Amino acid sequence: MAEKVAAPKPTLSVADAVAIIVGIVIGSGIFKTPSLVAANTANEFMFLFAWLLGGIISFIGALCYAELATTYPHAGGEYHFLNRSFGRDIAFLFAWARATVIQTGSIAMLGFVFGDYASEIFPLGEHSSAIYAALAAIVLTTLNVMGVQQGKWTQNILTAAKVLGLLLVFAVGLLKAVPSEPIPTPDRSPSGAFGLAMIFVLLTYGGWNEAAYISAELKDVRRNMLRALMLGIGAITVIYLLVNFAYLKGLGLAAMAKSEVVAADLLRNAWGDLGAKFISVLIAISALGAMNATIFTGARTNYAWGQDFKALHLLGVWHERTSTPVNALVVQGLISLGLVALGAATRKGFSTMVDYTAPVFWFFFLLTGLSLFILRNTDAGTRRPFYIPLYPLTPLLFCVFCVYMLQSSLSYTGVGALVGVAVLLVGIPVLMLVRRYE
Repeated sequence: MAEKVAAPKPTLSVADAVAIIVGIVIGSGIFKTPSLVAANTANEFMFLFAWLLGGIISFIGALCYAELATTYPHAGGEYHFLNRSFGRDIAFLFAWARATVIQTGSIAMLGFVFGDYASEIFPLGEHSSAIYAALAAIVLTTLNVMGVQQGKWTQNILTAAKVLGLLLVFAVGLLKAVPSEPIPTPDRSPSGAFGLAMIFVLLTYGGWNEAAYISAELKDVRRNMLRALMLGIGAITVIYLLVNFAYLKGLGLAAMAKSEVVAADLLRNAWGDLGAKFISVLIAISALGAMNATIFTGARTNYAWGQDFKALHLLGVWHERTSTPVNALVVQGLISLGLVALGAATRKGFSTMVDYTAPVFWFFFLLTGLSLFILRNTDAGTRRPFYIPLYPLTPLLFCVFCVYMLQSSLSYTGVGALVGVAVLLVGIPVLMLVRRYE
């Protein structure tokens, strides 16, 4: 008798799915990126429109991922989709990009969010933010290597801190704070800068692509997936619009554009240094939680990559005593530290990491969108539990957005973008070397 293979069971309700989607997407970015968006939009209307547009794009993209994830459920996510549609070589380059650019860049990015707000509490000098980011990467990687698992109560505390921070920002912005200066009418043209603003907006909406993978565990997925996505991303969009409206009302567009720690500045404007330090503690804790989760999932991806390719077998070693992929964690940690050093060298930290990851991220997002068209044609016989509405218009719109964001990330970002692309291209000779061991 054939051994029964375990598989995910549909146990999640729509409410469960919405909670998961909101929890994944709303991270620490909403406390950091609004000032960068404000610096690249001409007025309050364009600022708020950028956040609304980000919600629309995220919803369309989530629909694409929903069809792929329900049709081809796999722990490899995009790696699996790209392997089926474009072949093993492109899938390898995607895994390379996650290991060296996307995931490690995100770890460094969250490290700088933590560092910026930790520096509000206890500054460590000229490179305070980078020092905090490096220390966070070392400590959290070490804890994961040791097999220390965060308990459910810890995750609840981190989530509560994030929610409390958002509620405080909204309440203070509407009720207490007074703009510190009038909002001027910028004399610059927003045409080019808006693409850069959208990079920061969509970074803050990031995470819905992983949320789509709950499809295998969602009850009545054919009916409930669309409802969960609509409610989840709709709720996120409303939350982001309300919080950013509070930022505008409490600080004003000009003051926001100049702020490195917009949430702390809002609380400082209302309650002085004590308010700024309080919100900084909440946001620093939230950033650490997101950073730890990124370290955890990134190492597992690298472990799976090492399992698939003989030349990378050291990454695919699982240590039974600690129940962790130690080698994958150490390599990921070292790359993350190198990226923290890159951010420190440019003196822009968080912005440099956005530049570094954006072009590579949007390139593979585009390929994933295109894979939906390819698999519809090459694998038409496979049953699809969820069909994207208005096909082919919906995935075509998503691909157009991806092309626009790819072009924007190459045109309006700094040297970090060139470094990120260069690192991706290094993956080609690495692939050739790996092939020799197959």
